[in-house]
Amino acid sequence: MPARVFSLFVLLFLAGCGAEPPPNLIIVHVDDLGWTDLHSFGSEYYETPHIDRLAAQGMRFTNAYAAAAICSPSRAALLTGRYPARLGITDWIRASFQHGAWAPGMPLEAYVATDERRLRTPRNQPYLPHEEVTLAELLKPHGYATAHVGKWHLGPEGWWPPSQGFDVNIGGCDFGQPPSYFDPYANDRVAGIPTLPPREEGEYLTDREADEAVTFIRTHGDGPFFLYYAPYAVHTPIQAEPEVEARYQAKPPTNHDNAAYAAMIESVDDAVGPILLTLEEEGLAERTLVLFTSDNGGLEPITDNAPLRAGKGAPYEGGIRVPLIAWWPGVIEAGGVSDVPVSGIDYLPTLAEAVGVPVEQVVDGQSFWPVLTGQGTPERTALFWHFPHYRYDQVGPYSIVRSGDWKLIRYYDPEPYGVSRLELFNLAEDPGEQMNRAEAEPAVAQELENLLDAWIERVGARLPEPHPDPAGH
Repeated sequence: MPARVFSLFVLLFLAGCGAEPPPNLIIVHVDDLGWTDLHSFGSEYYETPHIDRLAAQGMRFTNAYAAAAICSPSRAALLTGRYPARLGITDWIRASFQHGAWAPGMPLEAYVATDERRLRTPRNQPYLPHEEVTLAELLKPHGYATAHVGKWHLGPEGWWPPSQGFDVNIGGCDFGQPPSYFDPYANDRVAGIPTLPPREEGEYLTDREADEAVTFIRTHGDGPFFLYYAPYAVHTPIQAEPEVEARYQAKPPTNHDNAAYAAMIESVDDAVGPILLTLEEEGLAERTLVLFTSDNGGLEPITDNAPLRAGKGAPYEGGIRVPLIAWWPGVIEAGGVSDVPVSGIDYLPTLAEAVGVPVEQVVDGQSFWPVLTGQGTPERTALFWHFPHYRYDQVGPYSIVRSGDWKLIRYYDPEPYGVSRLELFNLAEDPGEQMNRAEAEPAVAQELENLLDAWIERVGARLPEPHPDPAGH
């Protein structure tokens, strides 16, 4: 049975029963969680029993990717199904307190230049445009109650979740990280999270988020509902509950050895636990699809993404490959493992197909609903990434294409970073990206570069351009 017909069959069956609303949807979108930062994805140090249960009862993806190696573009892509380059959000968006304030009339087509850089880079879009259709906006006309809990990071006030289809917004603002993980969530610079009023001094942020998520589920159990839970954890500042951190300090280290970070991961696991328990207690588990993932790779050296190379912000697998688990008891077969490459741009079309909601806007993603239901593997030529900026002194502008087992990275200013203009890797043979095959396989490199050029033109990706007078060059 074709997957689309299967999803419609599920809806018709539920409707025929007379009492059941359409399926509920939950996305757990963790911040900065690395590919191996879960026990079910290989860690022997981090403890994640609830998330591991999610994996054991659902399907685990070993080739899942964030749509960007950093947060804001990844989140925008997940919510819209469109590449960050098409949206114009290709870097993280600065909050107002980080001097990221934007005013109408500011030229978004402008370029940014500094004397020490060889290239001028495109100005980053400072918000998710209202005309973009988010998953929440797609679902609301079909009777879905919608809630955002946690980190938003997609623009200043006026572009927060309520303007993008969410009925409930708890914690979502322009912040990319919390001032503090302890109530009242303030520090010397910022007085707190404007959309999360303090309620109990010292309460840990992830615990508060989990409680709010559970309250939403219980309140809207007659459904259908869409919950986008995006915990601020495990982003910096690295702050943990002392008693949990102490337990990890007593554990033998592996390649993972940061006790405070481990405790933060456990706090996310402790948030997933009551969400699953609530679904079961309310009789909602068998009509709720849950996706669990991360917005980019783990931040090194806080964590270690081995065997993958590098981490957050980098074009290597450690920067963009993320854990992904899909869970829907009775629909997704338990214990499944898929090596099909999927991306954050695929979530909107996948969830829309799962619940039988048509997608009328142009999206870049492809539904992997057939993979979840054992109906087949979607055909895909390639996946793409685009970062036309400088990230501190760590990496310069780059674009990426993955096609099959081959991955090409093209740097636009390679010399200061000691890299080649083109890096070509066979991920099946070299998942750690240690052997650049660009010179040995020039035909493959050229084929992938052609794919990349065509994609850049198709989505209107903006490229860096030469600085007219860079200092010292």
